[in-house]
Amino acid sequence: MPVKNLRPAQLRATLPPERIPYADSDAAKANGKRHSPQQRVLQALELGLHITAGGYNIFLAGEPDLGRSHLLREVLAPRAKKGATPPDLLYVHNFQDSDAPMLIAVPAGQGRRLKAALSRLLQQLRKETELRAERPGFARRRSLNMDRFQAKRERLFKDMHRIAGAGGFKLDMDEAGGMTLYPLVDGKRLNEEEFEGLDEDLRRQLKQKGDSLLEPISGYLRKLSKAEQDYLNQERSLERELVDGVLKAYFDPLAERFLPQCKSDKLTAFFRELRDEILDFPESVLPPGQAKDPQDLSPRPMRPQPSLFDDPRPDEVAGHFDINVFVDNAGSTGAPVIFDDHPTPANLMGCIEREAEMGALVTDFTLIKAGSIHRACGGYLILHLDDLLGRPHAWEALLRALRSGRSIIEDAGEEDAARAKGLRPEPVPLQIKVILIGREDLYELLLENDERFSKLFKIKAHFIEHMPRDGTGVRIYLSHIKRIIESDHLLPFDREALAGVVDYGSRLSEDQRKLSLKIPRIRELLVEASAYAAMAGKKMVDGAILKKAQVARTFRSNLVEEEFLEEYDRRIIKVVTDGAAVGKVNGLAVSFYGDFEFGLPHQISCTVGAGSGGIVDLERDAQLGGPIHTKAVMILKGYLLDCFAREKPLVLSGSLGFEQSYAGIEGDSASGAELAALLSALADAPIRLDLAFTGAVGQTGRIMAVGGVTRKIEGFFEVCRRHGLTGKQGVIIPRDNISHLMLHDEVVKAVEAGSFHIYGVEEITEAMELLTGMPAGRRLKNGGYTKGSLYDRVDGRLKELTKISTGLHRRRSDRAGSRSGG
Repeated sequence: MPVKNLRPAQLRATLPPERIPYADSDAAKANGKRHSPQQRVLQALELGLHITAGGYNIFLAGEPDLGRSHLLREVLAPRAKKGATPPDLLYVHNFQDSDAPMLIAVPAGQGRRLKAALSRLLQQLRKETELRAERPGFARRRSLNMDRFQAKRERLFKDMHRIAGAGGFKLDMDEAGGMTLYPLVDGKRLNEEEFEGLDEDLRRQLKQKGDSLLEPISGYLRKLSKAEQDYLNQERSLERELVDGVLKAYFDPLAERFLPQCKSDKLTAFFRELRDEILDFPESVLPPGQAKDPQDLSPRPMRPQPSLFDDPRPDEVAGHFDINVFVDNAGSTGAPVIFDDHPTPANLMGCIEREAEMGALVTDFTLIKAGSIHRACGGYLILHLDDLLGRPHAWEALLRALRSGRSIIEDAGEEDAARAKGLRPEPVPLQIKVILIGREDLYELLLENDERFSKLFKIKAHFIEHMPRDGTGVRIYLSHIKRIIESDHLLPFDREALAGVVDYGSRLSEDQRKLSLKIPRIRELLVEASAYAAMAGKKMVDGAILKKAQVARTFRSNLVEEEFLEEYDRRIIKVVTDGAAVGKVNGLAVSFYGDFEFGLPHQISCTVGAGSGGIVDLERDAQLGGPIHTKAVMILKGYLLDCFAREKPLVLSGSLGFEQSYAGIEGDSASGAELAALLSALADAPIRLDLAFTGAVGQTGRIMAVGGVTRKIEGFFEVCRRHGLTGKQGVIIPRDNISHLMLHDEVVKAVEAGSFHIYGVEEITEAMELLTGMPAGRRLKNGGYTKGSLYDRVDGRLKELTKISTGLHRRRSDRAGSRSGG
């Protein structure tokens, strides 16, 4: 039965505008997520978000342009709003180990208030201590203490001078506490030069006498040192008493105000240790000049040593009042939802910054910065896998944190550089749900190569790319269109425009029975159509405006296609669209330039001759053919064996190749056309060049579906239109691809007018009959084919080539034997 060309109604799915149940988009209903076509994703998310056990993080698998991030926001927003607001996280000075800042969790908003309160408190303490230090009572007690010390020191000085004078010496003391005994001769103090000028025996006597005076004078010095230390202790006690009174008035009420609200043992310990430090070092809040030091009194015999080697300076103690609000959830309501689009190690996992100070890089606990993983604690962190895999350190740090349940903050670059002394902040415990967004192939890659991945991301939510184009599906699709129009504040769309958008969804999916779920691509068309309507002064988008937007989108993207078509017009690319030729056929291929897809015809040629070299794939030998294409060519040999070599050997030499093809070729969609060129060359039967052929062929000759069939047909039609339509041109496609056709109106109209034809075939024999105009023939009981048929001619040619090749082989063997016998 001859193959009939397809009817116009088979070439595309068209939704009649009257089938739209709304007058325009304003009247449409925007359904909620329960009507979403991504039910598989929603169910997986519902389960993954409900489970709090470790390892149940989520991988959202799907191709780009499926609205992955948008759907996540829709799902997480209401759930996060109902969730508990996580606490603020604070880093404070650790009084036990200053290199290990302490982490404190307080209710949301309390961190900011506590930081401000402690900052004000320090100023209040200094101001109040200054006022109290100037009161008469305190000044009198301090003066009395000083007077007692001065009186005792004067008595000790007099006793030391008396002892020195009685021994014939004068005692001098410098400001640094040094003591020198100078001998007196005839009542005159001798200096060093005068002393050296004395008689040696006299000098020795004076030295012995001076040495004998050191012991009693040293006893007085020890008494003076003890008196000075007692004075310092009394001063410190007086200052502690003053500061303690100020702390009771200001510090204790502040602690009593915050501690019941925060209910944190760590914060209680911090307040206690901060208070103790202020009492231990009251000079940190005393105004400059208030703290008295006996070293300012001259002369003084010696300076008392401090009791602690590493006492902090007043400004250091003041720094301990500071609070690093590491994560500030003030003003937040519910659980956080954090999308990190730039997950560098520092942005994701936090870091410890440094500041330049006197030519050196220094840091402290206030320079610990949070990463997105910390801001998302108590909520959800969303990451794109493509962003993460480009930053191995960030990926490794994330897996370590999820596995251990805590985040360790380190200096940036610490893994790659020599470790220097720095901070070791207390790790942050993680209560977080991480959602990775990525392609399916990346999921499979990680599953196979990283055993940690399957243990940490146990939930997979898989996006589908299409939904059924039925009554329910169209209504859901219209609801999505309605939501886009509302959210982007677009002009309303009338019935015809809405129907056109639905048809565009089927064209994107390349299937008459499905609608594409690449919602961002749909949104782009809606936004542009609305803009064109506004530019035209219209208040509603109609069908004509929608088509204008589609044409404009193509025009912006098809420059490369136009440049190729120009080469077809000038016959630089040798593709003939009329006449016939032996061993040549027009095949179809799809090309991509960015996100623009277009189809173009290519001439495939085949030559055969005597020999035993088999069929040579020129693309493979030139390293231009991919493995799938190579397999497809090998299948052709399997088909020839099945049809023509059941009872005889298959002996031939031949070559197959794409004319004027200089780029890589992959896929099996040209295997049907390659087989047609091979059969034509064997039968010496011309093939119509006004027909193009696309389809994959199996070893039994069945023609199987291929991709991009709509673009392939449109590409050949455009070349034919430019060369001139003859009324005989057309395309042969697999019958299984008929439901995938979503052709432009221009092609449909040409088919309807009879100036272009599209045929669907199931077997290679059907395609060959169309291409050659000859009956393919049927297999006879004797193994041959119907007399005069195409396959009879192929079979006869193969027998002839076998005979020629066998004769050549025999003659060569005879010549070789003759030479050996001679």
